[in-house]
Amino acid sequence: MRFSALAFTALIGPSTAFSTKSSTPAAVCNNKLRMSTVAEPETATNPLLESDGLPKFSSIEPSQLTPAMTTIISTLESQFSGMEDKLKGQDTVGYDDVLPELEKISHPLEFAWSIASHLNGVKNGDELRAAYEENQPKVVAASMKFSQSKPIYDALVKVQDSLQGEESKEDDFVLGQKKRAVEKNIRSMTLGGVGLEDGSPEQIRFKEIKMRMAEISNSFSNNVLDATKAFGLEVTDPEDVEGVPESAKAMWAQAHLQNLIKEEKDEGKKKELEATKVDASAGPWRITLDGPSYLATMQHLPNRELRKKIYIGYLTRASEMTANEDGKGNNIPLIDETLKLRKELSGILGYDNYAELSLQSKMAPSVESVKDLSDLILEKALPAAEKELAAATALARETGGEEYSEANLPKLMPWDVNFWNERLKEKTFELKEEELRPYFALDEVLKGMFGLIDRIFGIEVREASGEAEVWNKDVKFFKLFDKESNEHVASFYLDPYSRPADKRGGAWMADCRGKSEALDIDVPVAYLTCNGSPPVGDKPSLMTFREVETLFHETGHGLQHMLTKAKVGEVAGINGVEWDAVELPSQFMENWCYDKPTVYGFAKHYETGEVLPDEMFEKLKQQKTFGAGMMACRQLLFGMLDMELHSNYDPDSDETVFDVQRRMADIYTPYSKPVDEDRFLCGFGHIFAGGYSAGYYSYKWAEVMSADAFGAFEEVGLDNEEGVQEVGRRFKDTVLSLGGGVAPMDVFKQFRGREPNPDALLRHNGLA
Repeated sequence: MRFSALAFTALIGPSTAFSTKSSTPAAVCNNKLRMSTVAEPETATNPLLESDGLPKFSSIEPSQLTPAMTTIISTLESQFSGMEDKLKGQDTVGYDDVLPELEKISHPLEFAWSIASHLNGVKNGDELRAAYEENQPKVVAASMKFSQSKPIYDALVKVQDSLQGEESKEDDFVLGQKKRAVEKNIRSMTLGGVGLEDGSPEQIRFKEIKMRMAEISNSFSNNVLDATKAFGLEVTDPEDVEGVPESAKAMWAQAHLQNLIKEEKDEGKKKELEATKVDASAGPWRITLDGPSYLATMQHLPNRELRKKIYIGYLTRASEMTANEDGKGNNIPLIDETLKLRKELSGILGYDNYAELSLQSKMAPSVESVKDLSDLILEKALPAAEKELAAATALARETGGEEYSEANLPKLMPWDVNFWNERLKEKTFELKEEELRPYFALDEVLKGMFGLIDRIFGIEVREASGEAEVWNKDVKFFKLFDKESNEHVASFYLDPYSRPADKRGGAWMADCRGKSEALDIDVPVAYLTCNGSPPVGDKPSLMTFREVETLFHETGHGLQHMLTKAKVGEVAGINGVEWDAVELPSQFMENWCYDKPTVYGFAKHYETGEVLPDEMFEKLKQQKTFGAGMMACRQLLFGMLDMELHSNYDPDSDETVFDVQRRMADIYTPYSKPVDEDRFLCGFGHIFAGGYSAGYYSYKWAEVMSADAFGAFEEVGLDNEEGVQEVGRRFKDTVLSLGGGVAPMDVFKQFRGREPNPDALLRHNGLA
């Protein structure tokens, strides 16, 4: 029953599911979702009302959302009221009377709204945005009717009591799924306000807060997207891009041309521009704030002043520094209001703070336990980070010229660190990122990754583009088959490239269709969304190694969703998995990017077909822990800043959220304090527009498990093919198959034979 208060976290916010450190064929019209200005009549031809198969993306229009929601919610409310009346009159209630029935009732709304949420993230536009904002309150109201339904809650308590003492003919996993689903929904309803007296001031206020929080979350995400696409820095002097990799210059030159085309009003001139071939070496260039462009700037652009402009531009997105004169587009008031509302909501439910409420549904037992793990890692990471920064600084002083002298620059500024860290890495390993990119063409990387999935999990991935409608010409569609039975077990969409005009940044996996016996869905379907480097000119997408890791990461999430054996929809695949365990399979998959058989399955030069030279691979492996100290400290800062804002911080005090950021930076990144202009929190969508509020620590919490899980493969020997396959099948049959149907600690113990140990994490990061 994904129509629970817990599940509606995904439905009422932007299309965020599981993202990186950090959710989205047939015909599309000019690569744009068709936009109708006239509302569609309420007829069965509305594709959002057809929930039996895959979404019909080629015929979905924003104007169809309101009539679809009106029809679906009206039907849902009628069916839901009837179910409540029926349960009130039953003395004996069985499992099948509640959860499977609610799954059936809620599925049309879940399906239609998840499509809208997905498109809002990958095909954002004015009409879709307006329709989404218009209908979001209706969806939130519908979700709260469930979460605060006393007849449903009372029925679930009866079911829970009956399941506890049941001697079932079902196997333990089937019964366990039902118990977990019931337990999770009782908890979700408790956190959703079911205990509040009907019509009481507390209940009324609780509903108001929920409505407003959903609205704020969507506005926050839109503001970041708008600020990102509004920024563009034109560069015309070749000296300013001297030494920049050719791929980055080509990307910026193409961005400049695309902007000219977009701004040109004369159709004749526009066609001339469209026929123009960019000159990466001569420019001009346009630097934007989408991921590939921003990272290339920070790592490679030699001009300090330009780097500073891009850095400040990125960190001030959606702040008072970029907002309109009327304040529109400023996320600071939204952050302040969000923190106040979360604290108030927690108080209504009897919790001291929002972090305490959030941890009720997670593995971590307390804020203190999160801090303990963070401090354990910090003890090793901070000295390493300080040494790394000292080495980068020394290189800048030695080779950077007078502007990097200690007299002119007492310490490297934040916009200098990545640049000199990259130079240090190149000097240390005699290997440049640009030398690797020709070996990482997207199509070959996919083939190699699919080869790994075949090798260790016994699952064959076949491209099936053209068999499903898509929202953009670059989207691919794939099917997964069990090699032994040749059974089609799952499918997924892959949206690989950055599109700053209408696609939000980051990378994520989201649920398109979840496995469910009640809904007769045997083939789950996932959305895998990345923001990788797009093809430039006649060159294919040549990925950075980090983009390769990101693709593996999101695929790990997808595999847990797609390879589930659980059939109770509420706990199948990613559903019902505790939030601080969801990053286990994703971070686990990243480890294979340093496994030689895996890498040599895709690392071929896109022009010559030559495999990656052995010496380059060895240097790539050696680079794995380069900068690990600063990276770990950065993640610890984000996690503990999030936790501090939701536990000890008083949003009604004189202290600002940016004061808290500086205070936490003094602990976790004392070597690099935020600059005065730093408004990082204004773009921190994970905790203000996603599912990671009081939960960003989950990356490190789950990394303990993922590192230890990969350790099982290391123990049998990565060159022991038989052993690797045996452990791989066990990983599939536990971590990837059991989903939320078994508690994550029990899942891990089934796979590893014991509880996780942080030693593997420290060792993998070179911090042991």
